[in-house]
Amino acid sequence: MTGETNPLGSIYISPRSVATIAFHAARESYGVVGLANKNLVDGLTQAIAKDPTHGVEVQYDGNQINIDIYIIVEYGTRIKSVASSVSNTVRYHVEKALGLPVNRVNVHVRGLRFSEVD
Repeated sequence: MTGETNPLGSIYISPRSVATIAFHAARESYGVVGLANKNLVDGLTQAIAKDPTHGVEVQYDGNQINIDIYIIVEYGTRIKSVASSVSNTVRYHVEKALGLPVNRVNVHVRGLRFSEVD
């Protein structure tokens, strides 16, 4: 994804590592009960092999990092607030870990989940 060269060598950051950071940040956000598949093919792939970047897409064009994240929200929470919180949390964690600015975090709400009341 990005490369930096210094006197000691080169540093390369893959989009997969950025997606893993974004995945864990989103899972920790209030109101998020899971991440969803972008499409059916991704769903089948996820069923076969557990992927730590499930529900996250990262695009890097050499200058900007753009992240698309697909979430499932807890029923009864404010969807707009949860999506805003996820966007801010993901942006903060990725920028903190990489030291690079994130251009855009797009949050796609793919569904709602009802919790079982005991």
